[in-house]
Amino acid sequence: KAGVKDYKLTYYTPEYETKDTDILAAFRVTPQPGVPPEEAGAAVAAESSTGTWTTVWTDGLTSLDRYKGRCYHLE
Repeated sequence: KAGVKDYKLTYYTPEYETKDTDILAAFRVTPQPGVPPEEAGAAVAAESSTGTWTTVWTDGLTSLDRYKGRCYHLE
């Protein structure tokens, strides 16, 4: 796991309050054994938006906080 950051550090934001301009989506996810629900939800948010497993040249061109997906509510 060396060099791997948890998705939840960037994409799990339980304090987030939605805006009228946000696009909302709901996903049903069953985490693998040993994976916390927050991490699974954050991984879906990341991989559905700006997250990727590698560095890409466009990383410096956009505002992550503005365009990233967020996992902010779990049931």
